[in-house]
Amino acid sequence: MTTLAIVQARMSSTRFPGKVMTDIGGAPMLKRVVERTLLAERLDGVLVATTTRPADHPIVQFCKKHELACFRGSEADVLDRYYQSSKEHRADVVVRITADCPLIDPEIIDWVVGDFFKTGDLDFAGNTRFQPRSFPVGEDVEVIAFDALERAWREDRNPAWREHVTPYIYRNPDKFKLHSVVNSVDYSSMKWAVDSQEDLTLVRLIYNYFGERRFSWRQVTDLLAEHPDWLEINRNVTQKHGWEV
Repeated sequence: MTTLAIVQARMSSTRFPGKVMTDIGGAPMLKRVVERTLLAERLDGVLVATTTRPADHPIVQFCKKHELACFRGSEADVLDRYYQSSKEHRADVVVRITADCPLIDPEIIDWVVGDFFKTGDLDFAGNTRFQPRSFPVGEDVEVIAFDALERAWREDRNPAWREHVTPYIYRNPDKFKLHSVVNSVDYSSMKWAVDSQEDLTLVRLIYNYFGERRFSWRQVTDLLAEHPDWLEINRNVTQKHGWEV
């Protein structure tokens, strides 16, 4: 049973072009996402899935430099990008991560993956798509059985849903067995994904505080409790609907 994390990344974000390669604490954001994802213990591998557009060649070069698996596929049909890359790498379970989440935590990845297997016979587990949401925006993890991903790829005819990979699955609970992962404390008002310069300013403050030390999402919530003014930096930035990278 192979569990593969797929980090979707592209340079042409509509709100913040090139954000996945912007510097955070001396390294590109994509590197921060990948290095934190690699710390998860319940994964068998990590793959970066980008597009065939020439503008995304820097992402391919980044992957070559750091000896990371990389797949190039459709820009708009991200469901196809996930399906084709997971099929090529023979994944049984796919973990969806996006490259604009530089605080993604291996503990949360392992938590959602663990629940996926522990609950048994699931098609989908996630910590973002059900109410009430309880994790900070930017700690988003979705786990999908390959068979469910393949069924969505085959049946979904909605281009807007295919752009965001999983809507067909979680909007059809009669067809798929779903599980929601909920934290005991609600941190959903915190936004740690990077969609704007304000988001980037906040994340850079967090990385600058911890330096090269490994730090967890729980340490970040403690830090922000000590510096509530930091939360005002991106308070008025609205989250884009869906994950666009």
